[in-house]
Amino acid sequence: MNKSALTNFAAALILCAGFFADDHTLLTIGLFALSGAVTNWLAVHMLFERVPGLYGSGVIPARFEDFKLGIKALMMEQFFTEENIERFLSAEDGQQPDLHLAPVIEKVDFSPTFDSLIDVIQTSKLGGMLAMIGGVEVLEPLREPFVRNIKSSIEEITRDEQFIALLRDELERPDVMAEMQEKVEVVVQQRLDELTPKLVKEIIQKMIREHLGWLVVWGGVFGGVIGLMAAMLGV
Repeated sequence: MNKSALTNFAAALILCAGFFADDHTLLTIGLFALSGAVTNWLAVHMLFERVPGLYGSGVIPARFEDFKLGIKALMMEQFFTEENIERFLSAEDGQQPDLHLAPVIEKVDFSPTFDSLIDVIQTSKLGGMLAMIGGVEVLEPLREPFVRNIKSSIEEITRDEQFIALLRDELERPDVMAEMQEKVEVVVQQRLDELTPKLVKEIIQKMIREHLGWLVVWGGVFGGVIGLMAAMLGV
């Protein structure tokens, strides 16, 4: 049982216990905890899945073209610049160097990519719901795992045999700089064209959904605390 389901189950148990025991305090705590947990669970669910009747749900698969364009721009503007290609061509004894882009990938700042994801969510119909559960600050703990996973994903692309073979073939041709950039862009575009909304959703889910489960946990906890305060005030 994942964190979200466990939190909702625990809140429902408290609610039922308060109802059957005719305990107003326990009932209020359970009601507020369940409402907080379910609301946050629904917000997380709506990021990835379309919910009939809830306009703006499924924002991530719906905006998958924007994610593809962002990845392409990142690779072409950060990794395959003239400066990086010249460094790659600078091998000793005239030998072509092995393709090791991991150090380059490690140095690239992927925080703007995470910020773009947050902007997509904020400008969607889920922006209002995000504000209700604490705003963009509640997503900040996801920055590090998101950056770590996207670095790993891009590094995998650069290790692809077809990708490496194309780069090395192009090294032997004149005007290698401009033509290599064009060919790499084509390969990157071809790989990105293979992505589907479902695959983009699964990639992002893998990166951040486990951590988003804590939103549900804390929604239940804070909801329960608010419920206790309400019961103490006689609400």
